[in-house]
Amino acid sequence: MGQTEGNLIATRATGNLTEADYDKLLPLLNNIVEKHKKIRCYFEMEGFEGWKPKAFWEDLKFDVQHANKFEKVAMVGDEKWEDWMTDLMKPFTSAEVKFFEINHASEGQKWIEK
Repeated sequence: MGQTEGNLIATRATGNLTEADYDKLLPLLNNIVEKHKKIRCYFEMEGFEGWKPKAFWEDLKFDVQHANKFEKVAMVGDEKWEDWMTDLMKPFTSAEVKFFEINHASEGQKWIEK
């Protein structure tokens, strides 16, 4: 689900994100905020269908509370709605947010690490 190094967290989502997924992810994100202040997030979606309602709520609460704690967000996916979702995020954060198609995932990885 999640892997961290410094202020970077990399996650890969397939199917639906559940509350159990957020139970694992949120402590990692909070740890980065405490240690580094800014988060770089690489979020890869393959066969991603969205969030279960309670997971969506957990995600929304964290994002609203920490909107300015994100430095960069790389969204990597294979569906047009995921690209649109990336654009919808931009006004709500001071982070650089960029979408990469799944076949260009390595570009997203390089970009998030710069």
